[in-house]
Amino acid sequence: MSDSNCLFCRIVSGQIPATKIYEDDHSLAFRDINPQSPVHVLLIPKRHVVSLKETGSDDHAVLGHLLIIAGKIAAQEGIAESGFRVVANSGSDAGQSVFHLHFHIMGGRPMAWPPG
Repeated sequence: MSDSNCLFCRIVSGQIPATKIYEDDHSLAFRDINPQSPVHVLLIPKRHVVSLKETGSDDHAVLGHLLIIAGKIAAQEGIAESGFRVVANSGSDAGQSVFHLHFHIMGGRPMAWPPG
């Protein structure tokens, strides 16, 4: 199911262009248009899910799939060995600005802790 008003659903449908780097039946990865690190990729489920808060037991497979793909993307982008970060912001206080579940895969520079 998709949401016609959702930016990421519109990217999935091809209505809005994106620099895609990975795609399969369940997920899509593309470069962030406002990168916060040398490598900054967004990985989304193709099915519209608002955030982690809205996931349930039916989402085990897709969530596991997304995390496995995140590791593969890190390797593809050359950041797996030096280290990378996978972040999912859930809700506006956490910094979620597009309300479609997405993982930020970031690397290519040292990361500070705590973030934000």
